[in-house]
Amino acid sequence: MTVLKNQFTAQVATQPSISRLNTNEIHSQLARCPSLPSLGSINKALQGLLVTESRYTAQIAEIIRRDPSLTSRLLRLVNSVYYGLNTPINSIEEAVFYLGVRQIRQLAMVTPVIEDFQRLTKQCSFPWREFWQHCIGTAIMTREVTNSVPGPTDDTDYVAGLVHDIGKIVMAWSFPDHFSEIHRRAQAGTQPLSIIEEEILGVDHSELGALYLERHRLPELMVYSARYHHTPEKAPQYRHLVTAVHVADLLLRSEGIGNSGDYVPVTREHCFSAPVWNLLLANTPAVEHALTKAAVSRTLEQIPVMLEGMV
Repeated sequence: MTVLKNQFTAQVATQPSISRLNTNEIHSQLARCPSLPSLGSINKALQGLLVTESRYTAQIAEIIRRDPSLTSRLLRLVNSVYYGLNTPINSIEEAVFYLGVRQIRQLAMVTPVIEDFQRLTKQCSFPWREFWQHCIGTAIMTREVTNSVPGPTDDTDYVAGLVHDIGKIVMAWSFPDHFSEIHRRAQAGTQPLSIIEEEILGVDHSELGALYLERHRLPELMVYSARYHHTPEKAPQYRHLVTAVHVADLLLRSEGIGNSGDYVPVTREHCFSAPVWNLLLANTPAVEHALTKAAVSRTLEQIPVMLEGMV
């Protein structure tokens, strides 16, 4: 018994000490986290071509061929059940024709961002593939929600949804021991993830992500999406878009699509009755509310198959 007790004591002694950090310690470690090049320039060559007047399929296909990872995602997506094609598509030109400019632009953004994210998360054990699905699914749903309200017509809505949880990735790289302990405790599903993060680390993923994006001089839209996606009513700007990210995030969690790391149950009824819809659909007729939520529900049902082709 004494031998076993001594062995246990020795094991405990060798485990890293997890203590809550102060603001200076958090900022000091955050400064060491490498930048993600993809966030600053997301496949510029392809983006530039896609917004020109002459969107020639052959030209787009030639640029896609230079990126094996993007090519793989493109063919996987077009051959997914979501598109219901009888004959497999093996040609990039055909894939471009079926997917269209919008889907290709989304893939062009997703591919380098996810690859950058993966480089930062190798040292922490976590269901990362499901996490990428949560991020991409949130981006898709954010776009669906914003389609129904006045807002930007470019890809800022998609990017805002894609990077909303970047603080979790930064946390995994900068504070791996804290990250592991946080997610060990979060699996009980009894406390919101942000509260556990505050208790164990001293900052939650929303603020950590915003600090990281500010440090690397990313646009305010991305910073606010990270900082306020759980509290959109507090956003000083871009409130409609941040609210759309918030709704999209909740909807993905309610359906169990991907894994955000927050295990507190959320129901679809809760999502559709949340007061934040008033921020999105203020001064619009009740019938518009119903149509918007119906469109969102349809997209929500399609997302799992879409994600299988993208991640």
